[in-house]
Amino acid sequence: MKNKRLSPLSLALSLSLLAGWAGSAAAAPKGKELGSRKNPVKLSMVPSAESSKILTNMAPIAKCLEKESGYYFDISVPNNYIVVVEGLGSEKVDFAFINTFGYLLANERFGAVALLKAKRHGHTTYKGQIIVRSDSGIKSLKDLAGKKIAFTDPASTSGHILAKKLLQDQKVKPAEEVFGGKHDVVVSMVYQGQVDAGATYHSPKDPNGQIMDARIRVKTQFPDVEEKVKILTLTEPIPNDPIVARRGLSSEMQNAVKGAFLKCVTQHVDAFKGVNNSTGLAEVEDAEYNPLRESVAELKMDLGETLKKK
Repeated sequence: MKNKRLSPLSLALSLSLLAGWAGSAAAAPKGKELGSRKNPVKLSMVPSAESSKILTNMAPIAKCLEKESGYYFDISVPNNYIVVVEGLGSEKVDFAFINTFGYLLANERFGAVALLKAKRHGHTTYKGQIIVRSDSGIKSLKDLAGKKIAFTDPASTSGHILAKKLLQDQKVKPAEEVFGGKHDVVVSMVYQGQVDAGATYHSPKDPNGQIMDARIRVKTQFPDVEEKVKILTLTEPIPNDPIVARRGLSSEMQNAVKGAFLKCVTQHVDAFKGVNNSTGLAEVEDAEYNPLRESVAELKMDLGETLKKK
């Protein structure tokens, strides 16, 4: 298979990978049929790290996917999740590993279907957290009334939606709300006292007691961040980010790709971890995302407007 850019996604970095077809699970499609050499399955990865790192780690997984599914793949890492969502709607993307909020958009607007969800250190759900400086005197959510709080991005599940819902449920009204753009930026803002509190993603400590939440991202810059910045509270859990299929794909293709992912990720755990810190995959049902949909509705967020603003 020749290397090629995924032309419909001009902003994407893409990589086409050639697999050895000997011993493949199914015969490769012919001509221009989807999954053939001339018309590979287009798989997009929402950027969670440097694009080059994602593509490098996806290389052995993609090769395995081709062998196990019988389809050729073209892998891309677009600039942001909105490009992926729109690609799923325009059929320029067939499958995607997408963030949770991006899935809500793709499902509501374009009928995308969740096939699998990420597993991280045995967990298939994650939470958001609200952090404050340890010396702030802030001991509860109520103490955030009249304070300045930083969120990550308006469309961030853990860095905005879940935390905002917590504050709304407790009838807490901050004096000012700002957006830092990234989780590490929000942690730094709290550490440096630029804001009174911040909302980021939460992950439990690893078996060795090492923190794995957003504070780990600035520990090199601020070695004492674990002592200086504490977790005030956690949000309700929601399912991890899913692998989704666009509307209109045959159940045969969906099942083949789903089965290949489950097998290949097991064979290449270290590489998969390098893609987005996932250690495995698990089955998922769309209904598992309903609590998040309810939160979005209660916050009166318009999913269609989110697409337009990006």
